[in-house]
Amino acid sequence: MKRSIPHARLRKIGAWVFVDHFGPTEQVEGMTVAAHPHTGLQTVTWLFDGEIDHRDSLGTAQRVTPGSLNLMTAGSGVSHSERSLAGSNTLHAVQLWIALPDEVRHMKPIFEHVSAIPREFFGNIEAHVFVGTLGAAASPATIYSPLLGAQIMVNGTGSIPLNPQWEYGVLNVGGSLNVNGEDLAGDSLWFSEPGLTSLDIAGRGKAIVLGGEPFTEPIVMWWNFIGRTHDDIVHMRSDWNLHTYPPIADRVGGWIPAPDLPNVTLTAR
Repeated sequence: MKRSIPHARLRKIGAWVFVDHFGPTEQVEGMTVAAHPHTGLQTVTWLFDGEIDHRDSLGTAQRVTPGSLNLMTAGSGVSHSERSLAGSNTLHAVQLWIALPDEVRHMKPIFEHVSAIPREFFGNIEAHVFVGTLGAAASPATIYSPLLGAQIMVNGTGSIPLNPQWEYGVLNVGGSLNVNGEDLAGDSLWFSEPGLTSLDIAGRGKAIVLGGEPFTEPIVMWWNFIGRTHDDIVHMRSDWNLHTYPPIADRVGGWIPAPDLPNVTLTAR
């Protein structure tokens, strides 16, 4: 597993605050994650290869396959488990988190599965838009900040129009790519602050394009929780460890306790 954000030099791309890339792995059962919580954020699961079974405390039981989207809006708090399923020789995916704005971060949790992802073409680039809008392609997924999330397949050259008020990132998840004149190695993340009007990409491979209006709310992100203060995190952790969440009917069993808090006061960033 490779984590692109957050890190010391880059914390967010718009409201995207967490980017994990895992695989490709030849382990057929390459992922088994017992019940764990999320609060104050949305989780986005996007697969390139394999199949994952999602179960949550809302009663959801949903398989996600390549080309479809699982979007869980945690809001005031939800727990879920995930496990990869047999049937494919490889598992390859990204897990993304979106910070919820303050006015909706206490909302009732919901889960969405989107099976029909819209596509758009930009020269020799095919874009699957799973969050937001790009060109004429508009995802039906519910989001609460101006955002873009798309998988692109590159087979030559193409130019993607950008909103100059937004910041953008491109994560190379396989292949040889050049982004706006810069070679982008595998598992590397290219980032741009606001100001660009186009994304010129050449090569052959696939990538994830993330974009969004800069998210200016300071947040405290610790473990699987996003709050605004240290006390927010203390209460979220306590709620989970006291088993206040509904149980999950799954085949994983058990749960993952929240770790000890560091012996410092967590501050917003």
